[in-house]
Amino acid sequence: MKIRAGYQIAYACPQPTPMILMLSVHPSRAGDLITADVLNLHPAIAANTYYDGFGNLCHVVHAPAGRLTLSTDFLIHDTGKPDEVAPEAVQHPLEQLPVDTLVYLLGSRYCETDRFIPLAWAKFGTVAKGWPLVQAICDYVHGRIEFGYAHASPTKTAWQTHEEGRGVCRDFAHLAITLCRCMNIPARYCTGYLGDIGVPPEDTPMDFSAWFEVYLGERWYTFDARHNIPRIGRILMARGRDATDVAISTSFGPNTLAGFTVHTDEVAETAAAAPAAPAR
Repeated sequence: MKIRAGYQIAYACPQPTPMILMLSVHPSRAGDLITADVLNLHPAIAANTYYDGFGNLCHVVHAPAGRLTLSTDFLIHDTGKPDEVAPEAVQHPLEQLPVDTLVYLLGSRYCETDRFIPLAWAKFGTVAKGWPLVQAICDYVHGRIEFGYAHASPTKTAWQTHEEGRGVCRDFAHLAITLCRCMNIPARYCTGYLGDIGVPPEDTPMDFSAWFEVYLGERWYTFDARHNIPRIGRILMARGRDATDVAISTSFGPNTLAGFTVHTDEVAETAAAAPAAPAR
């Protein structure tokens, strides 16, 4: 299947402002692009491109005073398959984990593992390890947290989400990640596009989405505590320890979000033309 995706985001800067932008499709999906995912900047300014320590594609710009608009529009191929489910995926003992997964066991800016360890072990200590444990954590988070865009806060941590009982997709992900780490399962934060493909459309504006991945059975698997069902058509942009590492923009100066639209839609395949009837 084909998916058309992109965004148009505008910032109003009262003064020249350096920014780090993380808006590109993740390098692991570059081979699926049918048309290029190009960062368009208006006004046209230089952008320095680099890969961060997590392998994400980033751009550094120096936004001029005034309005800066960022946009892209691209086509990408997708398998059309839902997130993989592997109930037999096992959990590895700490000493057998690849060393590059260990950072995803540690507390981070939005994931305060130290505050959750007693709660996590009290609630999940008797659950079978591996896939059933991660699913139990997702079920708990999905049932405890009420979703709503009005509940969004850029400073909300996993602990605050748990205590308030409400949040947006990033808060669901942060809470589930934290509980997984407390139970010795490496978990990393993901952000990207997720359209209403294969599910009833939501009556809300499209936005970027957050989910998470866990390391089980010698590989990473996708989980989504907000929706808590396998979904079709995820387009990964970035991975990291939590939202700090994958912010779509990190600004080093004052600015105001002046416009924000995201689109992610399945493209209907054009039926092949019927062969012409032979001449008589």
